[in-house]
Amino acid sequence: MNDSKLDFKLHSKDGHARAGVLNLKGRTIETPVFMPVGTNATVKALTVDELKTLGYQLILGNTYHLHLRPGDETVRRLGGLHRFMNWNRCLLTDSGGFQVFSLAKLNKVTQEGAFFQNHLDGSNMLLTPEKSIEIQENLGSNIMMVLDECLAIPSQKEKVKKSIELTHHWAKRSFAARKSENNLFGIVQGAEYPDLRLESAQMTCEIDFDGFAIGGLSVGEESELMYEIVSRVSPELPENKPRYLMGVGDPLDLIHCMEQGIDMFDCVLPTRNARNGSLFTFNGKISIKQEQYKEDPRPVEEFCECEVCRNYSRAYLRHLFKANEILASRLNTFHNLWFFKKLMEKARKAIVSGRFGEFKADFLSDYCQ
Repeated sequence: MNDSKLDFKLHSKDGHARAGVLNLKGRTIETPVFMPVGTNATVKALTVDELKTLGYQLILGNTYHLHLRPGDETVRRLGGLHRFMNWNRCLLTDSGGFQVFSLAKLNKVTQEGAFFQNHLDGSNMLLTPEKSIEIQENLGSNIMMVLDECLAIPSQKEKVKKSIELTHHWAKRSFAARKSENNLFGIVQGAEYPDLRLESAQMTCEIDFDGFAIGGLSVGEESELMYEIVSRVSPELPENKPRYLMGVGDPLDLIHCMEQGIDMFDCVLPTRNARNGSLFTFNGKISIKQEQYKEDPRPVEEFCECEVCRNYSRAYLRHLFKANEILASRLNTFHNLWFFKKLMEKARKAIVSGRFGEFKADFLSDYCQ
């Protein structure tokens, strides 16, 4: 098998929760997996060597941002995104659709594509399914995403109905536009409507994508609505292909959605929170900027084996943050991504051993105390 093609094997199930293995680019990626976000060809505050030390095999890059700066053609001429950022492991790129709808000044959406003004210089642009695939192939990502339309929640049902039909139309064009052997995932949309989500899932699964994603969640809706949508859609996706919940990263959401059969997640939450002084532990989050940590000699988390907790105190991390030192972002980010890696490893081990329910109960009890 060509190592550029994704091979997914489902190893264990505990209820709906799944433990599998992605073989991609000669790499073995255990699932469930969390992907750090490297929007501008970098996971903010860390080097690729530090990401490797943390054990990450798969990270996410951003089609929209890299197309605007430095330009996907520039990246292609420099040998592709892997070489450009010195990352010899695996890359997933989103389609750019979410950024068009969230960052840019959107002019209109038609069957052809999305007309918008980019957020850097205000120039007029058109993003089509074909253009999105071309950009991602220039970047050389191992997993590409189809162009989709992401709507706000709530949205009028008739508007959502038209949107899932447009997303399906774009998905077929994205699939046809692929010229490389890079993997391509379809995306299920449908806003807050379970029946439209199921209709979108059925249409998307008619196309032989390499994996399937659920998009348009974690956009401000209540967590219970997210869980309901995921619980309805996930079982409708092919069991023998990876299931990816886009943009979801709160630890509580990860646990609940793993329980419903999701294999892949990404989010800026651990890195963004780190830069704002919010640190994750298995006993909940702490805000390192608080006065109570001024003379606290303990590590961020007792028994944590990351380099930060083995070498630095809460007092020192608070000092760095209050002094606006760059090292604060670096150390905080390293710890948070260590936490997320360990969370996924513990969850996977629980699934394999058939005790995910017990693991979930214990985690929620400690994290929400």
